[in-house]
Amino acid sequence: MYYETVFIVNPDISQDNTETMTNELVDKIEKAGARIVKREYWGSRPLAYSIQKRNRGHYSLLVTDGAADVSKMIDETLRLDERVMRFLTTSITELSDEPSPLLRRRVAATEEKAEETTEDKPAEEKAETKSEEKAEEATAEEKSEEVVAEKAEEKTEEKAED
Repeated sequence: MYYETVFIVNPDISQDNTETMTNELVDKIEKAGARIVKREYWGSRPLAYSIQKRNRGHYSLLVTDGAADVSKMIDETLRLDERVMRFLTTSITELSDEPSPLLRRRVAATEEKAEETTEDKPAEEKAETKSEEKAEEATAEEKSEEVVAEKAEEKTEEKAED
């Protein structure tokens, strides 16, 4: 049986400490005889409502494959950890290899930012690129005009031979 656990860590804890805490939890899970199928860090995100007078939190996802005892152990561990503000463990029947929708949106946003930075070239580079494109177009036009002229000459030569 697969279990999906999402937990929110206090935003006052750094990302590195959140990763360390998650690593400790993963070690406990593996020692209990289960395996981690998927692990995602969703980043520091705003909360839907304030928890412990906090408006943000570090979100993490763990998907485990193991017995129900392991799920109870995860819940117990997260309940006792003061750094964890909220958690939810659910059982799932079907496992997906794809990243979660939240992680996909985050990756897409990162890719969009990367595209924007490449589009925001300095004006000089844009001008150089445009002038290069115009030069290439002019060269292509000259070549096509030469080809047309050569074909016209060939036709006149053929007519003269007839």
